[in-house]
Amino acid sequence: MSLVEVLKIIVLGIVEGFTEWLPISSTGHMILVDEIIRLNQPDAFKDVFLVVIQLGAILAVVVMYFHKLNPFSPTKTSRQKDATWALWIKIIIACVPAAILGLLLDDWMEAHLFNAYVVAAALIVYGVLFIVLENSSVCTNPRFNKVGQISAKTAFLIGMVQLLALIPGTSRSGSTILGAMVLGCSRAAAAEFSFFLGIPVMFGASLLKIVKYFLAGNVFTGPQIFYTILGMLIAFVVSIYSIQFLMSYVRKHDFKFFGYYRIILCWHTLGLRRWPARDENREQRPEAKKPEAKTRSKDQKQKQKRDHKYKEWFTEWKRACHAKRMAGSFPGSYFVWVIVWS
Repeated sequence: MSLVEVLKIIVLGIVEGFTEWLPISSTGHMILVDEIIRLNQPDAFKDVFLVVIQLGAILAVVVMYFHKLNPFSPTKTSRQKDATWALWIKIIIACVPAAILGLLLDDWMEAHLFNAYVVAAALIVYGVLFIVLENSSVCTNPRFNKVGQISAKTAFLIGMVQLLALIPGTSRSGSTILGAMVLGCSRAAAAEFSFFLGIPVMFGASLLKIVKYFLAGNVFTGPQIFYTILGMLIAFVVSIYSIQFLMSYVRKHDFKFFGYYRIILCWHTLGLRRWPARDENREQRPEAKKPEAKTRSKDQKQKQKRDHKYKEWFTEWKRACHAKRMAGSFPGSYFVWVIVWS
């Protein structure tokens, strides 16, 4: 066990706890942090750790909203208990689409969409959408000011929007909050319902990762168990403050700040050339290749080709933005254009 590794875990726990509930993409932040600090652990453990650490964030929601989510509370009336059960039914309904497609597409999404260009695209698209949405009249007269008022049909539609969060960089809370607001929820109701949706979704994602980890023949060492518990504990504490901050913020402000922040984060993410991590030394030193190098080289070429395609798309997109800006018809604020073109 290393003190340096412990400090890295603490940093990752802070980042996870703060960004998980804000609509700014915890994945995008983990990319940036991973470029600065790299855990000296096997890749298999790191993949599990970065998901299981979310359990700490989930517990923060459970603790903060325990009374509201507890249908067995002795202090609740029969009517209140029925309302709590109805809320859980809506949460489950909203989680069904993500549970089905998450199981079916988990490996495919990780293989094809887990790269910096997809993350950057999701960051900027939803950043612009937040700004456009807040500048529109959609949020002026919400139909649902409280979570309990959300209908089962609306909950299911929010769950369909949550499917977009399977794309890295989208932000689960960002997609559900944005979708809920479009469907008529107030900012506070949208944020709160997003918190509740995270409970079964994150429990399921963590369980899936752990099962796959053990089925692959891996085991947790003593230090790894300590790192995981420590990361969860840090994420739990920070998540409490993060949730309190967001609920306090949305009562007085709109989400445009998070939209601008996502656009800035997008540009920093695009500047990272080493994600997903590639063995650059293997390309520079042919003599270091091992017998399976041909297979790895083929996979590497496919990834490079795919990344090149995304890069070309972004280049064309930037040119189109520049042309529209020069013509005075760029959709969005001048600030957005400056960030994209800088």
